[in-house]
Amino acid sequence: MTSTSVRSTGATRWTGSSAPRRRRRPRLNPAYLYVAPSLLLIGVFIAEPIVRSGWMSLHDWTVGETTHTWVGLGNYRELLTDERFHNSLRVTGLYTVVVTAGQVLGGLALALWLRRTTWLTSLLRSAFFFPTIASFAVVGVVWKFLLDPQVGLVDGWLAAVGVVGPGWLTDTNLALPAVMAVGIWKGVGFSMIVLLAALQGVPHALVEAATLDGAGRWQRLRAVILPELRPALLFTTVISTVTSLQLFDLVYVMTGGGPLFHTESIVAYLYQRGFVEFRLGYASAIAWVLFLLILAVSLVQLRIARRDDDE
Repeated sequence: MTSTSVRSTGATRWTGSSAPRRRRRPRLNPAYLYVAPSLLLIGVFIAEPIVRSGWMSLHDWTVGETTHTWVGLGNYRELLTDERFHNSLRVTGLYTVVVTAGQVLGGLALALWLRRTTWLTSLLRSAFFFPTIASFAVVGVVWKFLLDPQVGLVDGWLAAVGVVGPGWLTDTNLALPAVMAVGIWKGVGFSMIVLLAALQGVPHALVEAATLDGAGRWQRLRAVILPELRPALLFTTVISTVTSLQLFDLVYVMTGGGPLFHTESIVAYLYQRGFVEFRLGYASAIAWVLFLLILAVSLVQLRIARRDDDE
């Protein structure tokens, strides 16, 4: 082969290696087409209202007025001195603590009691879970009728044994505990089902090993079963807490926030300010405080659970 042909071949190879490659046109991932309707709905019905409510909370926004004065953090400063808002915080906080504890502990007790599958336990599981599928409004209407001092079945049963029933929903000392009891009754079935499912996943070998080592029933529960149920307990606690902090339906239907604001929750007060007095800017500020409260409580619970897992 001559030197000329070698040079020409080398030139050809060099030219071919340095030729620019064609760029591929970016292709649209088909997955975006599937999620686009959901993203559109989220943007229109969730994201946009959240942003708008934040903007409204910075204004003196009243229905019927053509101009909305910018007040900055004025609505939030007003909340600091609003005694009725402070009262709603206390009511919501007390309700959340009692109802969350009642639902989680009650659900755990029911799950341990009904974990063996028989026709009777299946029937009882359905009975305890049935209130969960009903709405809070329906539950509130039913229990308002049951606790009515004139025609309610509860006071009727008490009268049959010679006991005069109290004003469950009109007594300032009993109204909130009555609402709490209904809240626990409404949600304990959900906790029971979640913890019952988690119990099925507890390795039977661990329980047998603890039994052979001489561990009693309570020792097995504390050292073997509860650690295995920790994720389910965390889940039910967070869900119950978030739901309880948004208390409105039961209060609105059963007591209307009374007597004397003893059952008025944060959301009930928000409703009063926003949809009765039409102070939408102030109501939006309440909504953002509630949002930050729920976020903070949820993060604290998750942080505690993560720390326990690390230990």
